[in-house]
Amino acid sequence: MIEGLAAGAPPGGNVPEYSVSEISGAIRRTLEGTFGRVRVRGEITEFKRYPSGHLYFSLKDERGKISGVVWRGSVSRLGLVPENGLEIIATGKISAYGERSSYQLVVERMEYAGEGALLARIERLRLKLAEEGLFDAERKRPLPLLPRVIGVVTSAQGAVLHDICTTLLRRFPRPVLVWPVAVQGEGAAAQITAAINGFSALDGNGNVPRPDVLIVARGGGSLEDLMAFNDEAVVRTAAASSIPLISAVGHETDTTLIDFASDRRAPTPTAAAELAVPVRTEMLAELEHRGARALGALSRMLQTARLRLDRAAAALPDLPGLLGTARMMLDDRGRRLDVALPGFVQGRRVALVAVERHMPAVDTLLAGRRTRLALLGSALQTGLRHGLQVREARLGRLRISPAPLAALVRERRAALVGVGGQLEAVSPQAVLARGYALVTAGGQPVTSARKLKVGEDVVLTFGDGQRDAVIARKKPAKAEQTTLEL
Repeated sequence: MIEGLAAGAPPGGNVPEYSVSEISGAIRRTLEGTFGRVRVRGEITEFKRYPSGHLYFSLKDERGKISGVVWRGSVSRLGLVPENGLEIIATGKISAYGERSSYQLVVERMEYAGEGALLARIERLRLKLAEEGLFDAERKRPLPLLPRVIGVVTSAQGAVLHDICTTLLRRFPRPVLVWPVAVQGEGAAAQITAAINGFSALDGNGNVPRPDVLIVARGGGSLEDLMAFNDEAVVRTAAASSIPLISAVGHETDTTLIDFASDRRAPTPTAAAELAVPVRTEMLAELEHRGARALGALSRMLQTARLRLDRAAAALPDLPGLLGTARMMLDDRGRRLDVALPGFVQGRRVALVAVERHMPAVDTLLAGRRTRLALLGSALQTGLRHGLQVREARLGRLRISPAPLAALVRERRAALVGVGGQLEAVSPQAVLARGYALVTAGGQPVTSARKLKVGEDVVLTFGDGQRDAVIARKKPAKAEQTTLEL
């Protein structure tokens, strides 16, 4: 040994020498060859979704943690939507990452770690949505009695769609509008959400009619298979649907969160179709029954009205008898009047003759009136003559000299002449006589040239007469003037 070293043997003797890449590759082959495909149970943490489509996360339990990755091509086949805090069983293989000298679990499929974890997760979500009021009974809407179009959200390959269409055809055929979706696995919740929103967005004005009721359905399955209908986005979309919604997920004993958010819950897809439409024959029978009841009620109303009319007619008096009695009374009164009128006239004539006997003669009355008039005329003439004599006597005593009266008249005449001269000085006629003219329009004096319009008729009054004129406009070189044309 010492000699070998002295001879220049390399340190380490026969220990093999490896590169880093060789060691990393050997460890990777050892891990992949030893473990192969494995199932690892743990809680998802540090979950990240990269723009490339790959998913990176870690699985941990009470005593350890392992990195995990889901390549983009395997995401659609995972079976669930991974998220932090979710306890799962991941199926895949162990592989090493040489650049970091680390190992990781390449996951191909995920499943929930037992029904207990699933039920706990569903219950937490149910309590959260219930506190928000998404499951309140006041939000439930009634289903239409007979929808014109029925929308169905389900898988196009399963027997669910066949059962719904068969039931509708048997009970009451209605047009069915199908929106095919995946009902389990990766992307199922997103497709169901998009289908419900798509139906709600229809306005019915295009080629695609708007359904009056929606059926969201799938057949039976395990709790994991039904998890798409426990997704929060699906439940919120069902609660916000503008179209009444019937949920029919799983068998009669299966309950999902969409059942709480829907307007009606059906135990099976067939029962959902039965809720959507009535039985045609039963409806026809009910219509006939109601028609018969309406006719019977109308007949009874007519009979009752007829009886009331007969009673009213019986209570009315005999009109022909009344007319006959009135006619007889009229004839009797006429005969009595014919007899009584001559007697009445004769009695009045006798009374008039008796009054005439006690009246004085007309000539005697006229003679008396003439005598009284003559006496009154004589007394009146005497009174007038006496009054005139008295007046003349009084005037004779009151005679005065006429000189003062003449002086007073002259004074008043002079004052009147002075006032007349003043009035004459300010008279409009005197002003016009001095060469001025009065302009009138419409019978009113014009005091301003601005008030006159071109073409307007005016009257010019001079001292010796009037002339008609028209307002005209001239445009001199320097200023514009208003002129008159006679």
